[in-house]
Amino acid sequence: MITHHSEARLWLLSTPGTSYAFRLGADDVPRHVHWGRPLTLEQAGAIAADLPGEDPGGDDPGGEEYVVEGGLRFGAPSLTVRFDDGVRGFEWRFVSHTVEDDRLTLSFTDRVRSLGLDLNYRIRDGHDQIERWAVLTAGEPVDVLRFDSAAWTLPIRDDYRVSHVVGEWGREFQLRRDRVPVGETVFTSRLGITGQHAGPWLMLDAQDAAEEHGEVWSAALAWSGSRRITLRRDPYGRTSWTGGFGHEGLVWKLSAGEGLETPVFTGLYTPDGFGGTSRRWHAYVEREVLPARPAERPLIFNSWEAIEFDISEKQQTELADLAAGLGVEVFVVDDAWFGARTSDMAGLGDWWPNPDRFPNGLGPLADHVRALGMGFGLWVEPEAVNPDSDLFRAHPDWILCQDGRARTRRRNQYVLNFARRDVREWAVEWLIRTVTELDVAFLKWDMNRPFSEAGQPGAADPDRVWIEHTRGVYEVMDRLRAARPGLYLESCASGGGRADLGVLARADQVWTSDNTDAADRVAIQHGHCQLLPARTMGAWVTDSPHSFTARPTSIRYRFHVSMAGAMGIGGDLRKWNEEDLAWARMLVEQYKRIRPVVHGGVQYRLEHDAVQYLTEDEVVVFQFQPSALTRSVARTRLKGLDPHARYRDETTGAVREGAVLLGHGLPPLLSFDRTSELVHLKRVPR
Repeated sequence: MITHHSEARLWLLSTPGTSYAFRLGADDVPRHVHWGRPLTLEQAGAIAADLPGEDPGGDDPGGEEYVVEGGLRFGAPSLTVRFDDGVRGFEWRFVSHTVEDDRLTLSFTDRVRSLGLDLNYRIRDGHDQIERWAVLTAGEPVDVLRFDSAAWTLPIRDDYRVSHVVGEWGREFQLRRDRVPVGETVFTSRLGITGQHAGPWLMLDAQDAAEEHGEVWSAALAWSGSRRITLRRDPYGRTSWTGGFGHEGLVWKLSAGEGLETPVFTGLYTPDGFGGTSRRWHAYVEREVLPARPAERPLIFNSWEAIEFDISEKQQTELADLAAGLGVEVFVVDDAWFGARTSDMAGLGDWWPNPDRFPNGLGPLADHVRALGMGFGLWVEPEAVNPDSDLFRAHPDWILCQDGRARTRRRNQYVLNFARRDVREWAVEWLIRTVTELDVAFLKWDMNRPFSEAGQPGAADPDRVWIEHTRGVYEVMDRLRAARPGLYLESCASGGGRADLGVLARADQVWTSDNTDAADRVAIQHGHCQLLPARTMGAWVTDSPHSFTARPTSIRYRFHVSMAGAMGIGGDLRKWNEEDLAWARMLVEQYKRIRPVVHGGVQYRLEHDAVQYLTEDEVVVFQFQPSALTRSVARTRLKGLDPHARYRDETTGAVREGAVLLGHGLPPLLSFDRTSELVHLKRVPR
């Protein structure tokens, strides 16, 4: 609900469990009032009346709802503009506000210059998230140096801690919790894509939150390109952050009559710790972000780790036969099926079957896969091109480049400029044609290349490519899904390099990491699920010893780790012995029984590297012990169960009391490296 106190010039956004309030000062500057536990409009007004009018030091008033450049403001601004005569900044003049259903828009103009700014807020029924974004409308030419979606202000506390994820290729989503220093901390990507090194979200607490208690404030940016989030703590203890698309050094030019809209930056206050924060984000992503479809993701087989570039119709048919025998639901052909693609040196951009490897095209293989009872899937990398390709030879101007500068290669490829309409039309045409002709059920969209020399020769606003490429990718994905509504789409970028709320409005899941070593995956999946639900987390069972780490792991451990997400299989099944294949068939059957709980239930992170999924009548718990050195005699206590209910173990048949499971828990694992246990409980009547 959105309410307004006209005399106090105050707005209150009320969600099921929180309140968010701000007001306009006498100078029309929007100032933050409250973000936290529920308040009435009168209570919010009382808080607003008590807020100090200026900073204790006399400068930098702080606490502004959206920070502009100008006056005595010296922190990171949300908006920085420069007019043609060199004048900078924005001076607030309030115009109007509108409320339509769950959306509030406040409209402002600059007091002197012809520039409009709209601040937008939206709440979603049944969720505590506050969605925010901004729109600029130029009445005269202006350069935009920074234009963030929103700024977020926290109550003053003695200290704050920030939780975020960092990483690199093969080690994505590593959770960090760091004290917020006095000064500015910038979380950014200059890659043109989301990147593995830092996630586009933050969680803040006053150093007193734990998994199931304590206040946590968080925000996630729905954007898959370059971004910047600046976290600030000033000498007076005030903590805030501002964030949006782009990074330092970019300038976007608006001509008279032109507008620019930011992506959504969504915030959430939670009173019940990091676990409560994650569960609220999971529910929001599942219901308000992901494409609408059943929760359960298909069980895929992907051919990459089995064969890499050495692909042929015969060998793919052999793998498909074995995968079908395990109970796989979709068979996905990965890289090297197209053009002259026998290595990473050539072929990207030439999206037709390699005639030497598939003499009759992919149709016979796709038909064979479907005859086995599986869907047919395909890997593509639409945004990249090899210099050694027919596409590049025909359209060398289609790549990101700058006149007079070298064209840097990485992975022997360039990035196609999806800001260009002709590039987008080319991509839409071949993607829709390919998935239609082959009746593709699952498409893995990869993006392995950060931007370099990002520009558009001859364009009046060359830096706009940093925005429009991402929007172009969104447009192509949207048009593809509209043409093929049943298609499952997986976002991949050298693993988990494009995992954000922007792409997940189009993709059903994310390829979490190219590192499929099960022991490493425990930490990767732990970080992924801080924000994103298990159904979005692609996780394969692959070979042992692992091809990256040479680490041996049991088939049971590998399956259990993958079953905690959207499981797939990616090993070379031709080399698995009969015992492993028998184990795999049994574990696939077990996965299908628990999949509705893992993909549709509520997740709880438990002690001792355990994770639990809960529906009204079923419980699934995975316990992992990466090393015998981490062994503990402590039992793993479950969460969220009805203490008065009884639960039957589906493996042993034993019936356990909910109160006992909550208070006393499950037995510890045996003292061996990389052991695991899956417990599946069903509620039974008394």
